[in-house]
Amino acid sequence: MVIDDFKRHIESGDRCHLVGIGGVSMSPLAEVLRVMGVSITGSDMNDSPSVEHLRSIGIDVTVGHSAENVRGAGYVIRTAAAREDNAEIIAAREMGIPVFERAQAWGYIMRGYKNAVCIAGVHGKTTTTSMITYILLAAEADPTIMIGGILPILGSGYRVGKGDVIALESDEYYNSYHNFFPTVAVVLNVDADHLDFFEDLNDLKSSFRKFASLVPDTGHIVCNGDDENTMQALAPLGRELLTFGHGFGARVRGVNVNASGRNPTMSVLYDGKPFCDIRLMIPGAQNLRNALAATAAAIALDIPAEAIVKGLNAYTGVGRRFEFKGTLRGADIYDDYAHHPSEIRALLDAVKSLGYKRVIMAFQPHTYSRTRALFPDFVTELSRPDVTFLAEIYAAREKNDLSISSDILADAVPGARCCASLRELTEELAAIAREGDIILTVGAGDITTVSDALASFH
Repeated sequence: MVIDDFKRHIESGDRCHLVGIGGVSMSPLAEVLRVMGVSITGSDMNDSPSVEHLRSIGIDVTVGHSAENVRGAGYVIRTAAAREDNAEIIAAREMGIPVFERAQAWGYIMRGYKNAVCIAGVHGKTTTTSMITYILLAAEADPTIMIGGILPILGSGYRVGKGDVIALESDEYYNSYHNFFPTVAVVLNVDADHLDFFEDLNDLKSSFRKFASLVPDTGHIVCNGDDENTMQALAPLGRELLTFGHGFGARVRGVNVNASGRNPTMSVLYDGKPFCDIRLMIPGAQNLRNALAATAAAIALDIPAEAIVKGLNAYTGVGRRFEFKGTLRGADIYDDYAHHPSEIRALLDAVKSLGYKRVIMAFQPHTYSRTRALFPDFVTELSRPDVTFLAEIYAAREKNDLSISSDILADAVPGARCCASLRELTEELAAIAREGDIILTVGAGDITTVSDALASFH
């Protein structure tokens, strides 16, 4: 069994080499393993703040992948993006060095906790995991946390606690979360995405169904009762579900909802009885849904309503989720990770209620496959802002696909303009910024550097 094999290597005292150590879930994994007494080295394609941080605490990180990096290692852990053609993976195979997946390592770690809360869904994982973190801290549960973003209260994307709860963001890509051992599985939504890996929406539903099936009979499956795809995915399990949502059938139900403005509010009923009142410090109807999910997960952990309210009221956001970066000539600058049409729609819906005179969006599509597969939906959402700019597609793990481009997308969006570089995009945005504007830099790639640059303009 993989988990036993990994345990044997952890306890052997051998050096562990992490391929892609700078990634959002790899860098905290490196630190957690180091705290456990494991000797760690790593490599990444690029220098980054996370790489510099790992070096600052004594972890040797090499920029670039080569066979020499794995020589002498007892075992290797790789990020999902490091496939079989990676130089270090090839070398490890040739040298007979065992290669484990990142998710397998996290699965091993969570086995040591009484409560493992795994937050999954195509949208909202980072925000919901962050909200749950605030609730757990308010409840003084001393949790261990892994989030795909920087949470201000932690100063990072992770926390190593001494309590009996671990909460972590759980990714569906490559079925990574099938390696986990949840006692509380949270399914926020199921939506067509990652179609470079999944065959279609039904394949994705099957993946989420398998994830939820990993919960033991003594655990809880928390799910979005308002999301048809989610309910279709989980229905064949025949299990009791702890549903959340705004519909009459939801066990954790949001009522008296006011989603407008910067501080949306709602009352929460649990099994039809008043439970608590919630007021958020971040805008958007989607964040009320995320708060309902976090509340349901907390109920599954028997956390009192007072701690839930305190935690959610203290939550002010997470890095790259409608993150305020500064102003330029009276225009507010925000950065957001949205990279799917549904996420862009939720972002623009939230912004609509804030009363800006003009919404300017700079969007960087993420991967050729997603841009091509969801092209009509991208066109619909990108047509909504008053001004739309497009950056070149961020390839991430993919090779250039000449059948799709940001120019093609821009041609389909009325009035949209495509910029050849992020520097050009920054200059274009700076030239038009004025009082009453909101400027949104949006995407999962490196477009965040544009909002940083704009905020530094004088």
